[in-house]
Amino acid sequence: MSTEILIIDDNAEIRIILEEILSETGYKTRLAANYNQALTEIDKKLPDIAIIDVKLDKSENDGIELLNHIKLKNKDIPVIIISGHANIEMAIKSLKSGAFEFIQKPFDKERLVNFVNRASENIKLKNENKSLRSRLFHSFDLIGVSSNVTSIKEQINKLASSDSRIFISGPTGSGKELIARKIHKKSKRANGPFIIINGALLDIRKYEEELFGKEKTDGSISYGALEKASGGFLLIDEVTEIPLETQSKILRVVIDQKFKRLNGNHDINVDVRIICSTSKDIKKEILNGNFREDLFHRLNVFNINIDPLNKRSEDIPLLVEYFINEICKNYNRKEFIISDNSYLLNYSWPGNVRELRNLIERIAILDAGNNENKIIDVIKESLSSSTEDNFSISENLSVPLREARENFEKEYLTTQLKKFGGNISKTAKFVGMERSALHRKLKLLGVKDLN
Repeated sequence: MSTEILIIDDNAEIRIILEEILSETGYKTRLAANYNQALTEIDKKLPDIAIIDVKLDKSENDGIELLNHIKLKNKDIPVIIISGHANIEMAIKSLKSGAFEFIQKPFDKERLVNFVNRASENIKLKNENKSLRSRLFHSFDLIGVSSNVTSIKEQINKLASSDSRIFISGPTGSGKELIARKIHKKSKRANGPFIIINGALLDIRKYEEELFGKEKTDGSISYGALEKASGGFLLIDEVTEIPLETQSKILRVVIDQKFKRLNGNHDINVDVRIICSTSKDIKKEILNGNFREDLFHRLNVFNINIDPLNKRSEDIPLLVEYFINEICKNYNRKEFIISDNSYLLNYSWPGNVRELRNLIERIAILDAGNNENKIIDVIKESLSSSTEDNFSISENLSVPLREARENFEKEYLTTQLKKFGGNISKTAKFVGMERSALHRKLKLLGVKDLN
C-alpha cells in the first residue's frame, strides 16, 4: 500500500512542484490550499505524512496549529514543516511541537525526497511495531494464582454467557482491557466486533460524535462507536472522564437501547453489550459530582475489581515466565531466565502488569537474555526504584541500631518468602535457618504467612 502524503501550501506553484516530485518518487498525494481545506482533509482521513507550510491564510503560525491538530489525532504521523521565511526560532518552535523535519524554501529536491523517505520508513516501522504489540496483547492470557486473579477468572466464565453490563475497576496497566477481551472471547458475541473508546483520550468537543456518529450536510454518515459495536461489545475505558452532559445521553441509550446520530432525526436501535472501566475511585467521583450515580447503577450490574500488581506479588514470577515465553516467541528470540527476582518482587510497579510486560519486552529486544549481568543491568536501569531503595537506608539511619536491624530483617525475609512463593521450608533452607526458627522470627517481626 502506497504511502499517502498531504501537501498543505497556499502557493499553487509550490503545491504542483511538490506533487510532481513526490508522485515521480512513487507516493500518493492529496492537496490543501488553505487552513480550512487542510482541516477538512485531516479530519476526513489522516495522511501517512504531512508537508505543511508555516504561514497560510489564518494566522502567522497556522501551519504550527495544523501540526498540533495532527499530533492530537495521532502523535506518530511525521510532519515536515516548510517555510519561505525561515529562521532559527521558527525551526526550533516547529521541532518542539513535534515536527519530523524543518526545510526552508526554495528547497533542494534531493534533500526533500530524502526527508520524505525517512519519514515514510519511520511511520512504517512504528505501524509494524504497533501491529506486533497488538498481536502480542491479543494473544496474552490472564495469568496469576493470587486470590484476586483466581476470583476474576471465575467471574469471567460466569459472565461470558450473559448479556449483563459490567463495570471493571483497577489501576492503569493492571489488565482491565484484557479482562473485557476475555469476556468477549468466551461470549456468544465472540464473532462480533470489540470496539474501544477511551474517555481520557477523546477530544472533549467530539465525545458525542465518537459515541453516536454524525449525519453530515453532504449526506455522508460518520458512524459512532455504538453502531460500530453492533452485535458485539463496546468497552468505554476511563468512563469517568466523560462529561456529565454526555453521561445523561449514555444513560438514555442504556435504558432505551436506541439513540439519534448528531444532526439525525431517526432513532438508531442498538444491540451492543457495554463494559465500562475506570482507574479512579468511582464512589469518590460520584460524591464529588463528577459521575452520575444513576448511570453507575445501570452500568454496574456486575463489578470486577483487579488489584494493583504490588498487592498480588505471588503472581509476579508466573507473569515473568509467561511474558518471557510469549514475547520471545513473537520476536523470534531465545528464551531466557531471570534467576534473581528480588528486584522485581521489591519494586512498587506503579505501571502494574503493563510495566512488567514492557520490561520483559525491553530485555528481549536488547538481546540481554544471554547475559545474566546484562539482564540485571536492564532491570536496574528500567525500574525507578530497586531493592536497595526500598530498604530506605536514609530512614534506617535515623533510628536505633536494633530497629534498623529489625527493619532490614523484615524486608529481607519478606523478599525471600516472595521469591519462594511463600514456601517456608525452601525459604528456611536458603537463608540458613531451621524451619521452626524461621516461623518464630517471622511471627516476632510481624510478617504474615504468604500462603
